[in-house]
Amino acid sequence: MKTANIERYLKSFGNYVMNEAKKNLANSKDSIGNARGDTALGNSIRFTVEKTATGFDTKFYMLDYGTYLDKGVSGNKNKRSFENYKKETESSPYSYTTKGPPIDILSKWIKKKGIKPKGLGRGRDKKSGQFLSGFAYLISRKIKREGIKSLAFFQKPLGIGYDRLKTQLLKELKTDIQTYLVTFYRPK
Repeated sequence: MKTANIERYLKSFGNYVMNEAKKNLANSKDSIGNARGDTALGNSIRFTVEKTATGFDTKFYMLDYGTYLDKGVSGNKNKRSFENYKKETESSPYSYTTKGPPIDILSKWIKKKGIKPKGLGRGRDKKSGQFLSGFAYLISRKIKREGIKSLAFFQKPLGIGYDRLKTQLLKELKTDIQTYLVTFYRPK
């Protein structure tokens, strides 16, 4: 049986979820209130529709840290949760336990943003020889303690698309079956 309508609908479902996730990410704000805009994470979101022996698979891909932003990360003191695509609140599967975010990465971020903290000295890392900011250490400690709040930039459009998928997919299946029966059985 040809399943062109189902395959076409799954591609439109994937396009909807992908475009809405990119839009949600672009409209979200970073930790200092700036719009995220067109980011590497947003550009990495994509999907595929694959035909399998049992039907179809719609798979979504993005950079690894996208799942951390989407589902959040629990800290040592603060447990983070997110709303999944079924609109159920779940605890974040990710957490900081013994280590926080790398200080050298935060130092680069501070320098890139042009933040110049007053009264906090700078020192060199013993391993890499890089200048490290005391401010980066404080940020790392806070993130480790509080965690990272969920953006749910992917879960929300996936939930909306999934609700539509449940009803629309049956209509597309009906159309494919009717097309199959018409081509299979043509009365004389």
